[in-house]
Formats: sequence, structure tokens, C-alpha cells
Amino acid sequence: MGLTEADVSAFWVTLKLAAVGTVILIILAAPLAWWLAHTRWKGKVIVETLVAMPLVMPPTVMGFYLLLWLGPNGWLGGMLESLGARHLAFTFTGIVLGSMFFSLPFVVQPLQNAFSAAGARALEVAMTLRASPWDRFFTVILPLSRRGFLSAFVLSFAHTFGEFGMILMIGGNIPGETKVASIAIYDHVETMNYSAAHALSLVLVGSSFCLLMLIYVLNRRFKVVGAL
Repeated sequence: MGLTEADVSAFWVTLKLAAVGTVILIILAAPLAWWLAHTRWKGKVIVETLVAMPLVMPPTVMGFYLLLWLGPNGWLGGMLESLGARHLAFTFTGIVLGSMFFSLPFVVQPLQNAFSAAGARALEVAMTLRASPWDRFFTVILPLSRRGFLSAFVLSFAHTFGEFGMILMIGGNIPGETKVASIAIYDHVETMNYSAAHALSLVLVGSSFCLLMLIYVLNRRFKVVGAL
């Protein structure tokens, strides 16, 4: 049995979630990683610990608290409701926010390491040449840190690609909006439709294999992910 239309839809929701969440997260997390790489504040270990929390926190626990935060009675969801907008629980925007929190360490840590390795000397030289902050970023920081950015993108994308518990908690199971491939597989198994679960699982296994191969190729050429 091949993929159904619902399975294809769930797979594309997964791809869209991983791509959108990763791009936005890299843009927002880069300043935090830069600050962590250069600050001398002794309390930065507290921030680093908070950033790393998703590595050890159960996905359902994070999903539960995000659900409370994004729901109609939560801080963000309630504020949106008071402004006449809809809360973010059980929406695509909600699972994007959840995936960003859940993948935060996979973006911040590679970027922080890359910024630290780049050093300050190149920036100091650029400043003596009167380069603007934007010029320094695009001509100095970005080229020197490209390995960190590539690593952050691939790791965050892969991490989001296979997420299940957190997305189920805050997004539910809405076809075409919050139903991702991992949830679709779970639904097939629940109904004992193993052939459909097998077909979609093979797609995810193949996609994961290609993604890992990309990591190894990038690592061999550019030494992007030092742990591999």
C-alpha cells in the first residue's frame, strides 16, 4: 500500500514546519549565541543552562507548559485573545513556536562555538577600516562562522523533522495544519494499518538517511559538525 493523500499532506506539513521553524530560529538565536560567546558576565551559565534544558526535558512536559502558555488562558494566548486575535494552541504557528523552543540548543550551541572560534581580531581590523556593523557581519562574521550556521541549520531541521510528543501536545492532530508525519504513523499503528505506517515510515527513514548523509558530506568538506 502506498502513501495516501493524508500521508503526503502530513509529510509536507513536517517539511514546512522544519524549514520555517529552523530559519526563524537561526535569525532569532544568532544574537543570543553572539552574546553568550562574548559576554564576561558570570551569570551566563544560567542562560546556557536554560538554553540546554530541551536536551534533557521530556517533550511532553515542554509541550504541556507551552500549551498552557499559548492557550486561551495562557500569557501569550490570553493576550492575543484580548486583542481580538486567536490563541496559538492547535495552530501551525503554535507548533512552529514549540519547535523553536525545542530545537533552541541545536542552534545556539553550534553558533556560540563558531562565534567563539572566530575570535575578535578580525573584527578589530574591520573596525579600524571603518567598516559598518552590517559590513562586519556579512564580510567578517558570517564567512568565519559559516560552519556553525550550516551545522545549526542541519541539526535543528533534523531534530524538528522527527519530533512527536511536543507537537502532539500543543498542536493536536489537525490534518493539513498540525498533523505531521510522526503523528500520522502513530494514527496508522493505532488503527492497525501497518502497511500504511510502513510506507510512511520508509519515507521518513529515507529522508533521515539523506539528511544524515548531507551532514557527513558537509562535515567532510567543511568540518561542519565536529562530533560526527
